[in-house]
Amino acid sequence: MDYAKFIASKSQDQTRHGFDPLWVPDFLYDFQRDLLSWATVKGRAAIFADCGLGKTPIQLVWAENVIRKTNGRVLILTPLAVALQTKREAEKFGIEAEISRDGKPAQNITITNYEMLGHFSPEDYVGVVCDESSILKSFSGTRRKQITRFMQKTQYRLLCTATAAPNDYIELGTSSEALGELSNSDMLARFFKYLDDKGQRKETKLQDRAEVAIRNNGDYYAKLSYRVAQTIGQWRLKHHAVIPFWRWVCSWARACRMPSDLGFEDGDFILPELICVDHLIMPDSPPDGMMFNLPAFGLAEEREERRRTLRQRCEYVAGLIDHNEPAVVWCHMNAEGDLLEKIIPGAQQIAGKTPNDEKIERYNAFLDGSLRVLVIKPKIGAWGLNWQHVNHVVTFATHSYEQYYQSVRRCWRFGQKKPVRLDVIATSGEERVLANMRSKAERAELMFDALVREMNQSQKIRHTTGYINTLEAPAWL
Repeated sequence: MDYAKFIASKSQDQTRHGFDPLWVPDFLYDFQRDLLSWATVKGRAAIFADCGLGKTPIQLVWAENVIRKTNGRVLILTPLAVALQTKREAEKFGIEAEISRDGKPAQNITITNYEMLGHFSPEDYVGVVCDESSILKSFSGTRRKQITRFMQKTQYRLLCTATAAPNDYIELGTSSEALGELSNSDMLARFFKYLDDKGQRKETKLQDRAEVAIRNNGDYYAKLSYRVAQTIGQWRLKHHAVIPFWRWVCSWARACRMPSDLGFEDGDFILPELICVDHLIMPDSPPDGMMFNLPAFGLAEEREERRRTLRQRCEYVAGLIDHNEPAVVWCHMNAEGDLLEKIIPGAQQIAGKTPNDEKIERYNAFLDGSLRVLVIKPKIGAWGLNWQHVNHVVTFATHSYEQYYQSVRRCWRFGQKKPVRLDVIATSGEERVLANMRSKAERAELMFDALVREMNQSQKIRHTTGYINTLEAPAWL
């Protein structure tokens, strides 16, 4: 091996664990074919494509290519309710896939939910797909390690998710580790600097100034200064490592919110209007021992505010969906779900205590229209489901941007023909929660802009093997 080839072998964007695709069907859109080809050649890749951009057909065709290449099997891991939906998509596109929850592999593609992974053996599979892989960080350490170790024992690996928030470095580290790239700890050591309390306060002030700069002038340098100021806990992205970090991410991931992010026409993927309405409810009475309603400070006071205004908020929601059209109501507390199911005529709830068979039955009933109103928590059903037949979404204010975003995108996605109304409910004491949710949405948008930009820039890097300057030897030689 000559020196140029040796250097090229060390370049992350040159790593290739896969092969040229054997089957690229016509039913894929042009940008989907591009993502499929890249992921198949990489062999171990992540696709961060927004809701409704067709990650399911991409991963099914990717799995079929692996099977045709190796004559082996592929396992697709999904959230519980998404397994049946994935099987229906496979049947639609003429791809053979079966659901299994007892560990028995299907002939080609096996679909199961994450919780059943313990029944399966990695020796039975040459490839594995993690659908909605952003939930990896939501699992306990034991479950996350189980999934990561299972993937590391397979030759071909694919992660697909819509909300791998670019400002969530923990998630990026988890994804990298599952694909066999840097572990989360190695990522932090290479690209980040640990901050003490004093350094953390200084970085917070820098971040605040960067946000002001972005609002006044959204050019590249303002966004760059914002990225420099980003911190996670007590870790800050090193100032000189901003561009190298995103280029490293782009060596194993591709991201897009619309086909135009990849250089294609948006066409049918331009969505109808999203009508957001914030509802601030004034509680009927002040807290015990107080003369006035005051803002809630901290999680404990926010929880207490939600408990004491439970009936008032739920009755307000019942009034909002007093119509004959389908609607989904996202709640965050068990008591909210129980009361909403009780006071909304014909509504049914999917809760953690609901048996899996009943969950699937209610999901299907909501999908086929026999159930008009579904009450559910985001952490149970906000990932991967397609509810384009619904154009009314009601949710309560939350600090979790990911749960908020995913719950909206179940309905506001490709295939939706009507404007979608989003009602967000908060009490006057939760005004800070609502403001924080909007602020996180703005930050995520800016950070995704940065990821897409660096992804496109990384694909334009030219590698040269020759040098213009000649070697000048000393005269005494």
